[in-house]
Amino acid sequence: MKELALHILDIAQNSIRAGAVEIRISISESSADDLLTIVISDDGKGMDQETLQKAADPFFTSRTTRRVGLGLPLLSMNASLSGGEMKMTSSPGVGTVVTASFRRSHIDRPPLGDIGGTVSFLITANPSKNIAYICSADGQSWGVTTQEIREVLGSTSITDLKVVKYLREMITENTDELIKARTDMINIRNLVN
Repeated sequence: MKELALHILDIAQNSIRAGAVEIRISISESSADDLLTIVISDDGKGMDQETLQKAADPFFTSRTTRRVGLGLPLLSMNASLSGGEMKMTSSPGVGTVVTASFRRSHIDRPPLGDIGGTVSFLITANPSKNIAYICSADGQSWGVTTQEIREVLGSTSITDLKVVKYLREMITENTDELIKARTDMINIRNLVN
């Protein structure tokens, strides 16, 4: 996959297929550690240890519509190629947590991509799910949840096209603002040194 937002979409869709009601998507950057970390957790049906160990194998899938499952193996490969790693934990009846870390400055790290489009799509395409998105960079954070959006909208549908457009813009702007502030601080630090 060419961008990290597509990995996030793929894993979140796995969570939805696993019956998750709550899905948390967290993106954090640390300039001190030169890390970009993505964590996707859910309260879906989870996996036993045997299934969990097979989940990163491209020739394993629990889906009956195809014979291979490339989402997790591709995420693991991209993390590894950029000096990071992917870890998964899961328990039946509890849910699954997928954590992928990337060296932020590594030339092979895929770009974040259209995170605003990805998260707004997940929220509006799954109005019965509670999806939480949190972005943080060097101690500053911003986030939004489906529950908060529903409270603000009242009787307006979360799938209204004006809502979809606004969500995408809001998520994109806030994520970009956090990342830009971090980049500005690094540039200032580099000027001083």
